[in-house]
Amino acid sequence: MSDLDLKTSVKGQILSTSDLPTLPTVLDEVTKLVDDPNSSTEQVAKVISQDQVLSAKVLKMVNSPIYGFPGRITTIQHALVLLGLNVIKGIIISTSVFDMIQQAMSGLWEHSIGCALASGAIAKAAGFEDPEEFTVAGLLHDLGKVVTAVQLPELNEAVRMTVKEKNLCYYDAEKVILGFGHDRINAWLARHWNLPPNVREAMTYHHHPDRAQFYQQTAAVVHVGDFLVRLFEYGNGGDDQISYFKPAAMKILKLKMKDLEPVMDELSEQFVEISGFTF
Repeated sequence: MSDLDLKTSVKGQILSTSDLPTLPTVLDEVTKLVDDPNSSTEQVAKVISQDQVLSAKVLKMVNSPIYGFPGRITTIQHALVLLGLNVIKGIIISTSVFDMIQQAMSGLWEHSIGCALASGAIAKAAGFEDPEEFTVAGLLHDLGKVVTAVQLPELNEAVRMTVKEKNLCYYDAEKVILGFGHDRINAWLARHWNLPPNVREAMTYHHHPDRAQFYQQTAAVVHVGDFLVRLFEYGNGGDDQISYFKPAAMKILKLKMKDLEPVMDELSEQFVEISGFTF
C-alpha cells in the first residue's frame, strides 16, 4: 500500500462516526434548548440534572482547583450561571470520555488538566474576559490522540515506537505514521460534536496559532499553556519533550516572556494542589 493510500485509509478509519466516542444524549437536548430563545438556564440545568451520574461528575469538575470555586458550587444551575454553557459543555465532553483518556495514554488526563490550568492562568495574565472559556479549550486540546488510540491501536503503537526510536515529539511521529497530526482529528471531532467556534479553533490550531482564522488568541493561549505544562513535566502528552514554542503566540497575546514568570509561580502551586485532587 502506498503512503497516500495508507493516509487515505487511516483518515477514513479515524473519521468513522460509528466508532467515535459517543456523548450523552443530554448534550443534544441542551444544545436544542440553547438555540431556543424562549428557554431558560433553569430548563437547561434541569435537563443536565436528570443524568445523575453526569451531574455528579460535572459538579466535581467545577469544584476542582481548575476553576477556583472549590466546594462552593452545589447545583448545575449555579454552575451554568457562573461558568456559562460553553464551559459546561466542554466539561460534559471531558468527563464523558474521561475513562477513555485514562486508557488511551498514561498521563494524558493529567496533561490535559495541566494545560487547562495553564490556559486559564495565561488568559488572565493577558487580560481576557471569561478565562474559563480558555481553560476548557486547554482541557480538550489533545482529544484527537484519544481517538487515534481507540480507533487504530496498531498505528497508535507505531506512533509510540516512532517517538521512542527516532526521539521525535508525538506530533511529528503522528505525521510520519498517519500523514497528519491530532490537530487535524481535533478539527473534525469538534465539528462532529458541534463545539463552539473558539474551542474548535483552539483544538485545531494549538500547534500553529498564527494560522487560526477567527480565534487566534484562544489558539495562542492553549499553545503557550501546552508549552508550560510540558515545561513543568506535569502529566504526559505522549513524549518527554518540551513542545516547539512559537514566538508568534506571545505576539498575538501581546505578552513578553517576563509576563509568564508570575503565571509559572502560580502554576507551580496549582499543580501541587491539583495532584492531590481525585477526579
